Amino acid sequence: MCSIAGFYDPSADFLARAGEFEHILQQMGQVQSHRGPDESDILLTPQCGMSHTRLSIIDLKNGHQPMTRTMGGNLFHIVYNGEIYNLKALRQSLFARDVVPKTSSDTEVILLSYLTFGAQFIKQLDGIFAFAIYDEKHKSLALYRDNFGVKPLFYTIHNGTLVFSSELKGLFCYPDVTAKLNKNGLNELFGLGPARTPGSGILSGIQELKPGTSLTCSRLGFVSNTYYQLTSRIHEDSYEDTIEKTRFLVTDAIKRQMVSDVPICTFLSGGVDSSLVSAVCADELKKQGKQLTTYSFDFTDNEKYFKANSFQPSMDRPFVDQMVGYLHSDHHYLECENRVQADLLYESVDAHDLPCMADVDSSLLYFCGEVAKNHKVVLTGECADEVFGGYPWFHKDNFLNCNTFPWTPDLSPRKQLLNKELLQTLDMDTYVKNAYETAISEISILPGETDIETNRRRIGYLNIRFFMQTLLNRMDRTSMHSGLEARVPFADRSLVDYVFNIPWEMKAKNGVVKNVLRQAARALLPESVLFRKKSPYPKTYHPYYEQLLTARLQERLAQADCPLLPLLNLNAVAQFLESPKDYGSPWYGQLMAGPQMIAYLLQTDYFLRKYHVSIEL
Repeated sequence: MCSIAGFYDPSADFLARAGEFEHILQQMGQVQSHRGPDESDILLTPQCGMSHTRLSIIDLKNGHQPMTRTMGGNLFHIVYNGEIYNLKALRQSLFARDVVPKTSSDTEVILLSYLTFGAQFIKQLDGIFAFAIYDEKHKSLALYRDNFGVKPLFYTIHNGTLVFSSELKGLFCYPDVTAKLNKNGLNELFGLGPARTPGSGILSGIQELKPGTSLTCSRLGFVSNTYYQLTSRIHEDSYEDTIEKTRFLVTDAIKRQMVSDVPICTFLSGGVDSSLVSAVCADELKKQGKQLTTYSFDFTDNEKYFKANSFQPSMDRPFVDQMVGYLHSDHHYLECENRVQADLLYESVDAHDLPCMADVDSSLLYFCGEVAKNHKVVLTGECADEVFGGYPWFHKDNFLNCNTFPWTPDLSPRKQLLNKELLQTLDMDTYVKNAYETAISEISILPGETDIETNRRRIGYLNIRFFMQTLLNRMDRTSMHSGLEARVPFADRSLVDYVFNIPWEMKAKNGVVKNVLRQAARALLPESVLFRKKSPYPKTYHPYYEQLLTARLQERLAQADCPLLPLLNLNAVAQFLESPKDYGSPWYGQLMAGPQMIAYLLQTDYFLRKYHVSIEL
């Protein structure tokens, strides 16, 4: 895992001012050095500059970037961030064409595959990635991003120059690229946030390359191409065959994602998802005479204040204890204090360059920092709920029929805190409705599907393209901020393609949530864990945390230079801060309720200040 950045202009001559542009490239790498603390380098050609920082995971000695290879007397350069899981098969394809890589680096295999098979090679890549390839002779640049957007890649076009970077902060190193918010950006921030419309960089003129998309840049212009998208298909396998195939796809994805030249570990919550990932990893390592290291998360004194609700029915610790005994893993119980997760709210914005999932991010940022002291690679159970239908909105009629994003069925909690004139200007309801209708139009409905089946298919698609993307962003930024590579086997392309089309009567047979996954995991997990009722990532219920956030937001709003002041309904916010918070009725997802709304406003204030964001309505 790494960071990439650079710029491209087919009519420029960057070498004429080499010192200036080399300095820009070095700055782009420096601000993203947390993603690649092991080494860094730059490359400058007349029309393109590339910057790379490296976290060494595969071929520690020979994976240096930017990497250059020659074909037909022409130079090709690549900067790459990611991990490829079918590296062996790709190498064999190259050998069949008498192309022999000089190293065991996946970077070289990607570049040689591009040179050997052309742009369509991207469909053969199995992994998580974002990379740029520059063809020096033809003065063309190609950007690619993985199927589900596990790895980030932002870009902007400034005065004819395309500037790209793994994280937004890299773009701001380029002269005169600044942070601006227009009407659409504010709607993204307050109407959809912490989610984003795919492709939106929130800030004016900045985009994120969509998952499963490439962008080709040449003297003729910029051409975007979607090389992967979810497709609706009739599921023809029997129930028994479906369970068997799912078992293979899940376990195969986990095993393939264990590839590493450094030790791996797993996150273990005691739920079926992380437990299954940990069980497969533990078994594979045992064959090698190794012991799996696992980590679990909780909050100081949470056992005293935890409040069970329909979204979070149980604490993790008893199930973690059971799984540790079952796996015989080297387990580490990590706890985060309330002040620490409050203090890290701003650093979470530093990691994202945007407001994010509040303490759901800041606490994970802390935990990843602790894990990174001992490991560089972790496998997680993230994405299983989006893929297998684990959330309440797959099961309850009020969510299924809400005709909007089911994790934000009601915009009222957001709108009531905003300035009334601003709300009138934004027309937030229309913006969100248009985003929803555009999204559901992207997935085809099968003939003969009932209305409820259609709704579930659409919600499944929305989960993968919106909600899962938010969680993948969270996992990437919180882990890579400390130089930790997080892998997500449940976001495997073959697995998602297959499970997306499994009919609901199989997915939730006999009313069992994520039934197909649970049945596929039989004999791999204890029954009590296998059929544990879903409980999401833990959050604190300690009253001190809410009190701390309230005091901090009140302090910020008392400052005359607070950028939130013209955006908020200050009387409504004051009333909100004085009233008891609801922990069981989230305004986003399952975890972001009253206290997280305060934290989100604090993050927004910090974001506007840190990046000197100008608002242009």
